[in-house]
Formats: sequence, structure tokens, C-alpha cells
Amino acid sequence: MKGKMTLIFAALLAFFTVLPANAQRRPRGRYIPPRPTYDRNIRSSRSYGIVPNTYFGLRFGMTTSHVSSDAPDLNGSSSKTGLNVGAVAGIQMTPQMPLFFETGLEYVEKGGKGKLDGDKFSVGLNYLEVPLVLKYSAYVAPATAVEPFIGGYIGCGIGGKVKDYHARDAYSSFSDGYGANFKRMDGGIRVGCGLAYEMLYAEVGYDFGLTNIGDNAFDDTHNGALFLNIGLNF
Repeated sequence: MKGKMTLIFAALLAFFTVLPANAQRRPRGRYIPPRPTYDRNIRSSRSYGIVPNTYFGLRFGMTTSHVSSDAPDLNGSSSKTGLNVGAVAGIQMTPQMPLFFETGLEYVEKGGKGKLDGDKFSVGLNYLEVPLVLKYSAYVAPATAVEPFIGGYIGCGIGGKVKDYHARDAYSSFSDGYGANFKRMDGGIRVGCGLAYEMLYAEVGYDFGLTNIGDNAFDDTHNGALFLNIGLNF
């Protein structure tokens, strides 16, 4: 009897020793990826069995953007508000620290408003963008993490209108041979910070456009956009 009690006590002690480590993975229901584990049944291209931490997320929010240009007919320096929606995925870069590489696909509405010879115009630039950022996840409270990120983005213009309010005319922002137009490809630096609580996520960041998106090589034209997103992580 004494031997059985000793075994039961040892088993309970082992259980409660392991439990806190496992509980950290799902505090209050939020999925937090476990540390990379060794699985001899999984084969990778470099070695056997390293299963990295991954997550997937949905994002929805808004951008406040502008277009700065040396060309007066492209300089939409006043801000314009648009939609931002997409999906992302992240993978842990190293098991020694919570540093993740995040990418995905986003639909983003950018542009700006301006005046030419006293007449108003607006620029709409709609992109499909691929974020390429490094994100550090630092837990500051149970189920709560602050996640600063830095990296870049690549965008391809898929639509948008330039509206001339004086002429009461509108045409495609990426059209050729008619009015002021823009190049489709864009890219730049992205910085910001996110806040995760259980499955909920919110972030704020800024895109610094580095690509000259204007049709004239002698005039520099760049996007700039502040974005605010909310979403879910799985």
C-alpha cells in the first residue's frame, strides 16, 4: 500500500510539474504556438523533424495615405482614407527567441488629394500587397503580447481612379497616354507594432514608399500610408 501511494504521489508531482508548461500554450483559449519539437516521423530538406511554430491571421482595417510628388499633377499631399483587408501567416525563425517572419496577401487602398491651379483632384491607388516583416512577440501579461515589427512590402496596382473635379472627369490611375498616371509596381519599408490578446489582434504601422510610382523618371513620386488593423490569430 505504501508503495502504491508513493507511485501515485510521484505521478501527481510529475503531472503538475509538466502542466504549467503546457498551459502556457493555450491561456484562456488563445492558441500560442508551442516550442519547436523533434518529430522523427517528419522529414525536412535539411534535417529530420524540426517542426517550427506557425500562426495564421485575418486582418481588417483602414489606411490614411498620401502621395508626395515633385510633379504638381501627381502631388496628392492631403490624406485620403481607404480600406485594408488581408490574410497573413508567420513562422518562427529560431527556437531560441520569439522572432517570426510574417508574410501574406493584402488588398490596400492608397492615394491622396491635392490641388492643381486651384482646382481639386484626388488619386485612388488600389494595390495587392505582400508584406515581408520580422515580428518579435514579447509577452507582457498572461495571454497578452506586444509585437513590434519591421520589414518591407511589395505592391502591384490593380485599380483606382484619378478624379479631376474641375473638368468633372475621371480616368484610371494606371492608364497609359491619358492624363497623369502611375506605375503599377510599388515597394518600401514597413514598421509598426501589434498587440495580441488571446485570439484578438490589433496593429498600427506605417508604409514608407521607396519606389518612384510616377510615370516621369525626372519627378520623384512616392506613397506614404498609416494603417490601423484589427483581426484574429489562429
